[in-house]
Amino acid sequence: MALFEVRDVDRRFYDEKLRDFLPEKLFDIHAHVYAPHKKAVRDSRTVSWPKLVAGWNTPDDLLETARLMFPDQSYRALMFGSPTDGADLTDANAYCKAASEKTGFPALLLAHPKMTPDALRDAVVEDGFHGIKVYLTFAPPQIQPADIRIFDFLTREHLEVMDALHGIVMLHIARPLRLRDPYNVADLLEIERDFPHVRLIVAHIGRAYCRCDVGDALEVLSETKNMRFDFSANTNAWVMEQALRAVGPERLLFGSDLPITRMRMRRIERDGHYVNLVPHGMYGDVSNDPNMDELDGAEAEALSFFLYEELYAFRQAAEALGLSREDVRRVLYANANEMLT
Repeated sequence: MALFEVRDVDRRFYDEKLRDFLPEKLFDIHAHVYAPHKKAVRDSRTVSWPKLVAGWNTPDDLLETARLMFPDQSYRALMFGSPTDGADLTDANAYCKAASEKTGFPALLLAHPKMTPDALRDAVVEDGFHGIKVYLTFAPPQIQPADIRIFDFLTREHLEVMDALHGIVMLHIARPLRLRDPYNVADLLEIERDFPHVRLIVAHIGRAYCRCDVGDALEVLSETKNMRFDFSANTNAWVMEQALRAVGPERLLFGSDLPITRMRMRRIERDGHYVNLVPHGMYGDVSNDPNMDELDGAEAEALSFFLYEELYAFRQAAEALGLSREDVRRVLYANANEMLT
């Protein structure tokens, strides 16, 4: 039995909107691998809908997803565990290390801020990780979601270790204003200034899924030299275009955020928030989730994969700016390949 169904609507989407655009090699800078885990305690600081898509993503699942979605491309990924509420990070990192050894794909360590600098360094170096993945849910529980700062879950001591190792830091920022939050911008500039050898990747273009999430942040951050942005789980072509204007194709990276981008959906903006439109009933009861809504009939049947929507949005941004084939290849493959080889 196939991991998931590829329908005629998906084949048409790929053939008509992606086949002639994608290079022959893809390097996904942002993919999760994890085994089935116990039901986690709900953390109000994170959205719940990603958990509806996949309860696990083994390395075989990741490879099968790539085979089904990208029939003409070879695929590599930078992998890390799922920073699920209550997850055992020791187990998650051991699983990711084994997945890396099995596939030959590089990996990042899930890093908790309570780890000592020596423990972090030893885990990264001895287990062959290329850096760390940090997440807002690891911030101290007494901090309210609206008040979480980057250094609450990515400590300066950890950044010193990564700076010495020239390591990658995959950063999912917090706060309701997302990328445009002035505290986020200030913290990102501090990392750029004080830790010049850290290879910082700001995931999801700073969670700027809507136009209103950008503000003047990309204009300010365009003065940086080191930090990079991935557009994982982002389907906003306008936001991608602004990121390209700010940092160029040399510092934008393709990331999938698999397995959640196996979701069958289309994203819209409603009242300043993103909403995932999904087929009615496919992901259970989503009536209480402000980031989810449902479609029926022909509208539902026209929905394809989240990941296809993401890549098509990048195509629209690339064509709006007249990017060359080499520029596209740089974003979708070469930037990541240069970082990790």
